Amino acid sequence: MRLVTLIAVAALWPLASATALETGDAAHGKTLYSQCRACHMPQANSVGSKHCDLVGRKAASVADYNYSPAMQKSGLVWTPENLDRFLTNPAKTVPGNFMPFAGIAKAQNRSDIIAYLGTLTCR
Repeated sequence: MRLVTLIAVAALWPLASATALETGDAAHGKTLYSQCRACHMPQANSVGSKHCDLVGRKAASVADYNYSPAMQKSGLVWTPENLDRFLTNPAKTVPGNFMPFAGIAKAQNRSDIIAYLGTLTCR
């Protein structure tokens, strides 16, 4: 019975995650993004890489930014799910990355930031 429960939870987890990401509040995410601005800017590289057109982009793919070897080898694409995982714990998701950030514990705040990131375009 325990195995069946674990399998059911594992099967439903992506659905719960996708639902949470779809309910992000971009306006609130813009406010929360202020903590990201210490290193990141939407339209230009700074201490961190630019975030415009981030959602759907391959990690470490901005040509004029010097990424950590760990990020270059990560193979990640910044889907909402991968962003959620990374923003939860950057060091665990991509060990050895250069981002000195502990992560965002609250799932709704991550969803809100991801929704805001989805509005940032380089055009």
